[in-house]
Amino acid sequence: MKTLEVSLAERSYPIYIGQNLLSQPELIQKHIKSKEVLIVTNETVAPLYLEQLEAALTNYKHQAVILPDGEEFKNLDVLNQVFDKLLEARFSRQVTLIALGGGVIGDMAGFAAACYQRGVPFIQVPTTLLSQVDSSVGGKTAVNHALGKNMIGAFYQPQCVLADTNTLNTLDDRQLASGIAEVIKYGLINDAEFFEWLEHNMSALKNRVPEALAYAIERSCQDKADIVAKDETEQGVRALLNLGHTFGHAIETGMGYGNWLHGEAIATGMLMAADLSARQGWMQHADVQRIRAIFEEAGLPVIGPAEMTVEQYMALMSVDKKVQAGVIRLILLKGIGQATISDDYDVTMLQETLTQFQA
Repeated sequence: MKTLEVSLAERSYPIYIGQNLLSQPELIQKHIKSKEVLIVTNETVAPLYLEQLEAALTNYKHQAVILPDGEEFKNLDVLNQVFDKLLEARFSRQVTLIALGGGVIGDMAGFAAACYQRGVPFIQVPTTLLSQVDSSVGGKTAVNHALGKNMIGAFYQPQCVLADTNTLNTLDDRQLASGIAEVIKYGLINDAEFFEWLEHNMSALKNRVPEALAYAIERSCQDKADIVAKDETEQGVRALLNLGHTFGHAIETGMGYGNWLHGEAIATGMLMAADLSARQGWMQHADVQRIRAIFEEAGLPVIGPAEMTVEQYMALMSVDKKVQAGVIRLILLKGIGQATISDDYDVTMLQETLTQFQA
């Protein structure tokens, strides 16, 4: 087992990464502050891992709420099911919520914990690659709105993150590839050495070689933890973690939540960001081709949806948390491993990029 630390003073917490962690009850028990526990999970994950988690909670007053599975259910209406269960069970403000599932469950359980009685503890038990390397770390919690993704939420840190890599064995290939997109992101924003490692080890990741997965998860979490420690609430450098997300969120919203997986949309978005960066003369076209090649090898899309127009992209991208004074701020690249925050780009070139990526 590897243990990393997210250093945030009194809100610091560990990330545990390894095999069979759900079978080690002491790991999770030491982060539960009372005898009250609500597990938040979904219809897909519950049959696989709920019983195993509950076995670690035999001496606790615990219940579970099982939500529908999918990005399309990450909304306030479904979130109310969590509050209903908390209130029906008369759980106090000492209750600990445990998020057992992927990024949607982690975001929703974390946001519920931030809100219930103005804040109760929660624990992340991510079961997808995407959630293990990205959404479970850093304290971003949110739900979607019909007009924009993750626009209603809070920064709220967990007590710990427990990433049992055995849970990846039940992940389908499309979900695995979606997670690999976020792994590649860390190489692109500030870790060129890791990007090169990924180029040489993509086959091992796709074939779920345990050592390769464990290394990729550890390296990704360390890269993210280092950035979050410098900028918890995204006032500066943490925005770099959104490489490709302004484009990708537009795809997710425009196509209807769940039709494109988050990692699929972000992969296309990162390639769009690279294309625009090259048009600006900020990076070599050869590096854009390297990025395209690694996404293709991972089994990720490298072109946008045929249904979306340039006008639709621009409208949806204008509803983004990084918009300032009406200007869309983008995360662009000065090279592989060199991301930058910019509103100093040519809008005509942006439109050329969007046109280029229409299927």
